[in-house]
Amino acid sequence: MFDQLLQGFDVAFSGLNFALVFAGAFLGTVIGMLPGIGPINAIAILFPIVLQFELSASSALIFFAGIFYGSQYGNSISSILLNVPGTSSAAVTCIDGNPLAKQGRAGPALAMSAVASFSGGVLSIFLLIFFAPILSRLAIDFGPAEYFVLMVCAFTALTSFSHGSFIKAVFSAILGLAIATVGIDELSFSGMRRFTFGVEELGDGIDFIVVVIGVFAIGEVFLFLSEITSQTVQKVTPVNKVLLTAKELKDSVAGILRSCVTGFLVGVLPGAGATIASFLAYNTEKKMAGEKGNFGKGDLRGVAAPESANNSSAVGSFIPLLVLGVPGSETTAVMLAVLITLGVTPGPTMLTDQPEMFWGVAASMFIGNLVLIVLNLPLVKLLAKILLVPRWILMPLIAILSIVGVYVLNGSEFDLILMLFFGILGFIMRKTGFPMAPMILGLVLGGLIEVNFRRALIYSNGDFSTFYASPISISLWIITFLSITIPFFVKKFRKHG
Repeated sequence: MFDQLLQGFDVAFSGLNFALVFAGAFLGTVIGMLPGIGPINAIAILFPIVLQFELSASSALIFFAGIFYGSQYGNSISSILLNVPGTSSAAVTCIDGNPLAKQGRAGPALAMSAVASFSGGVLSIFLLIFFAPILSRLAIDFGPAEYFVLMVCAFTALTSFSHGSFIKAVFSAILGLAIATVGIDELSFSGMRRFTFGVEELGDGIDFIVVVIGVFAIGEVFLFLSEITSQTVQKVTPVNKVLLTAKELKDSVAGILRSCVTGFLVGVLPGAGATIASFLAYNTEKKMAGEKGNFGKGDLRGVAAPESANNSSAVGSFIPLLVLGVPGSETTAVMLAVLITLGVTPGPTMLTDQPEMFWGVAASMFIGNLVLIVLNLPLVKLLAKILLVPRWILMPLIAILSIVGVYVLNGSEFDLILMLFFGILGFIMRKTGFPMAPMILGLVLGGLIEVNFRRALIYSNGDFSTFYASPISISLWIITFLSITIPFFVKKFRKHG
């Protein structure tokens, strides 16, 4: 393992990859700071451009991974200084971060955020390196039936843990699955076309990147236009010295370590994600502090816990993505689509067939977190000025990049029409409270679910008992059942509590 990690550092320190680590971490920080963009939009918009440079799958994943965990750092800056979280996972940081800023302690809050993010990110990489090979060996026994059940498990978990109505989440998931069925039937010898409605351009299916850019980027532009009259100039809290005392660090160390483990374990579970990790970590530390804490009014431990948790959760989410080939969130779903487009199918054999990719990404995370701590501590005052850029400048830029990116992808005007259609759909979903994560996961996993389902039935001569014949399948069905029932009981408990 140590030798493989050293080889990973060789990959990460190669000239191009090192530059991509730095670029990804810096871009991720800026993107995380700007509400409304987020890592999903950034990866989706940049992917067609990256394709033009013909980067290898390893280099592309290193770059996009940097954007992903870099955005977790950036989210905290807007949360603390503006009380505007870039993503739902950063909302927890607002609870204590912004009160600290209003008390004139924005500097220590940002410093604690950077230290906790760095600690959570680096410690979770060690956990990634330790657990990934173990899970990979276990996953070798997966056949089509086990993979089908695993994908159903990931699917139901993400749908169940989505915010808002469960019915809306299910509808969103079904919509994603429906979009995935458009095009040529992969297992049909005749090459039968499905649900194309006579439209020639739909014969090859609907490109995932077109859907993602439409739903997220263009949908965000439409949302901005609908609320343009309510746009106001943001006032950024001034940043004082970005320093922490030895006592403040000492008081937060235990909480950072606990939150790192919590975040990593939650990140490994498909569907849970950084939001749940942040809330769990914050509530744990709040309960442990008891009356001695100042949580909710400006406690540095209230910043440390969620920041450590969401960064370790981001790292943990790479285990199901790379080892099982199952994304557990919107961002990792986009990354899976990127890898598949570049001819790489993640799975349990990745560590043996393509070790340079896994270990290169793991090593790049060490480098990326060092880059981020260097950026976030001494340069945070400068970075905070980016928050002054008005959204009426950012949104047209996003629209232009989206149009260029989609057109460059296939050189098709029809793709631009599809992008506009999905942009309108994304806007409507936002306005009506339909979660988009289940739809995106359904779109990514739809083809894989169908292929593994049909292969399992072919291998078993049509015997449906193959889906619960192995201990692995039974265990996954139990997890699936729990992922559906637990959120229901949690909501019921909160109502009566």
